[in-house]
Amino acid sequence: MSESCLFCAIVAGDVPSARVAEDETTYAFMDINPATTGHLLVVPKRHSTDLLEIGPDDLTAVTLAAQRIAGVAKAELGADGVNLLNCCGAAAWQTVFHFHLHVIPRYASDTLTPPWLPDQGGDADAIRATGARLAAAVGWSSSER
Repeated sequence: MSESCLFCAIVAGDVPSARVAEDETTYAFMDINPATTGHLLVVPKRHSTDLLEIGPDDLTAVTLAAQRIAGVAKAELGADGVNLLNCCGAAAWQTVFHFHLHVIPRYASDTLTPPWLPDQGGDADAIRATGARLAAAVGWSSSER
C-alpha cells in the first residue's frame, strides 16, 4: 500500500467506495465520474503505479476480474458493448497512479466518442519501419508476415 494513493485508501476502507466485487487480489468499485451508466474500476489490492510496473500475477487477476465484471455489466445493465481502458502515464490520461482498468459499459444511445477514428490508413512505410524497430526491441527478427 502507498500512503498517498487514493486507490490504496479505497482498498483499505479509509475512503468510501461503492464496491462491486472483491477477492484476495482485486477490488472493483464504481467510478465517481462515470462516462456511462455502470462505469467502474478494477484495481489490484497491491499498489503498482501503472501497466509497466504491475506484476504478471496481479495483471492477470485484474484482467480476469474485469472480463468477468464486463460480462455481468453487459447482461445486467443491457449494455450493447463494453470498453476496457487502461491509461499509463499522464500523457495517456492517467490521473490516479495506481494501476486500474476502467470497465465502461457502452450503449448505442451514449454520446462517448473515441479519441481517434480509423481512416484510410497511415504511411505504410513508416508503419513498417516502426513495427520493425519495435520487433527488434522485443527480440523478434521481423515484424512482417
